[in-house]
Amino acid sequence: MRVATFNVQNLRLRHPGGDARLDGARDAASEGPPAADALDAVDRRLTAAVIGDLRADVVALQEVFDAGTLDHFHDTVLVPGGVAPYPHRVCLPGNDGRGLDVAVMSRLPFGAVASHAGLRPADFGLDAPEGFGDQPVFRRDCLVVEIGRLTLLACHFKAPWPDAGASWPVRRLEAEAVRRILEARFADPGGALWLVAGDLNDPDPAGGPGRAIAPLEAPFSVDLTRRMPREERWTFHDPESGGRFLPDVLLASPRLAADFAQAVPVAVREGLSRDAGRRAGPRLREVGEHRPHASDHAALVVDFPGL
Repeated sequence: MRVATFNVQNLRLRHPGGDARLDGARDAASEGPPAADALDAVDRRLTAAVIGDLRADVVALQEVFDAGTLDHFHDTVLVPGGVAPYPHRVCLPGNDGRGLDVAVMSRLPFGAVASHAGLRPADFGLDAPEGFGDQPVFRRDCLVVEIGRLTLLACHFKAPWPDAGASWPVRRLEAEAVRRILEARFADPGGALWLVAGDLNDPDPAGGPGRAIAPLEAPFSVDLTRRMPREERWTFHDPESGGRFLPDVLLASPRLAADFAQAVPVAVREGLSRDAGRRAGPRLREVGEHRPHASDHAALVVDFPGL
């Protein structure tokens, strides 16, 4: 089984004038001059090309507006672009005020599927951070999907912007809740076959409080990206600072990591803007200096042969 995770940057279906069209890979529909609208379709062709080149059996996606958007992208861009179909797809409503949800596409049948978008801290036996109130724990969702012997947890945690200090406790709460989900699901989480895949948005700046996602990290899981060469551990380039970061994760259960000791993720950066620099490697032909591009994130993909 080959599994990938990919933040596709604001994939949303709209109907201006009654016509269906997808937003491009940009942070707001109004971002950029009117001429930038013409790049939206190119962005999404590039998004589809990256997914095709992943050749993944299962893809966890972040920033998909809803199930209708996912189906439209699949049926009118992905498959017509020459990518083999993903007949099994799920995107359930989450908590992002802009409607940007997590989703999973698979060529293998789903077993049980569970959303946790409606659960609050008390449902997990957790204390809410100060000022959190009675909100749902997850800023989007923790979408749990059984696929064969693997349990996949697709996540997208609170971003560290605009207030890194205020967002840290929210991500810590999300991480603790994902751990509680796994502990409730498996009598022995370390001996089960599960993978947390997605954008956990968790930088660890020098002098900071440490990783908010620490409850999910070793020894509870094995961060498969640590098997990558150090210089390869980045999936996001900040054009303002020039920094390279790794918000995207593949956290494997200890058993999954041990059973597939040779499983090393690969960052697929061919759809990143050219302003991410030469270190990103070759780009797809239509990628521009900033736009068009497939996303502001690279994808991560890893193989579990025989799973």
